[in-house]
Amino acid sequence: MIDLDAEAFEALVVEELDGLPDDMIDGLENVAFVVEDRPEDGSLDLLGLYDGVALTERGQYGFGEMPDRIILYREPPLAVAADLDELRDEIHITLVHEIAHFYGIDDEKLHELGWA
Repeated sequence: MIDLDAEAFEALVVEELDGLPDDMIDGLENVAFVVEDRPEDGSLDLLGLYDGVALTERGQYGFGEMPDRIILYREPPLAVAADLDELRDEIHITLVHEIAHFYGIDDEKLHELGWA
């Protein structure tokens, strides 16, 4: 298990987010990226979560809604990654996976594409 404090983990998340393609990021509106230690149930099984309404399911949207959230959990990827390179990969994959949910891509399609 890698030992990385919250600040260092958040810095890695920002680096990986900055490295994603512009066309993936440019469409993100009213989305907050959040880092939390663990999911509410305390498990280490979930690496990230999209909390919001997918773009494909929105009707009237854009006036006063709370932002959607993409949550990356810190402890689960630290528990599975053998080294810093593996941790970066886990963060990258999790970001892509959760951003895909924002765009309305479900887990089945992500699995087909190799991102689940």
